[in-house]
Amino acid sequence: MERIKYNFGLITVMATITVNVDDEVYGKFRKLASEEHNGKKGFLGDAITDAMKKVMQESEVEAARQRLREKLRRGYNLGGMKEGFKREDLYER
Repeated sequence: MERIKYNFGLITVMATITVNVDDEVYGKFRKLASEEHNGKKGFLGDAITDAMKKVMQESEVEAARQRLREKLRRGYNLGGMKEGFKREDLYER
């Protein structure tokens, strides 16, 4: 289900989710979120959104690292001489 949130005349569509969370985890997260967002209205939703964005960003960073590792594993063509060259070919005088 979607609801509409108005911000200074701009329309932002937001998702509504229902989750089951351990009571102890919820209590600690709610306390941290309240401190982080100064207990302002909607602080819990803002904190959960921030946490979701952080997980997505970490996933993107890990994917980029994996792509770089694969490039390093394959190596780069630096345009060097082909095999079978002679020393004289390198140092013409």
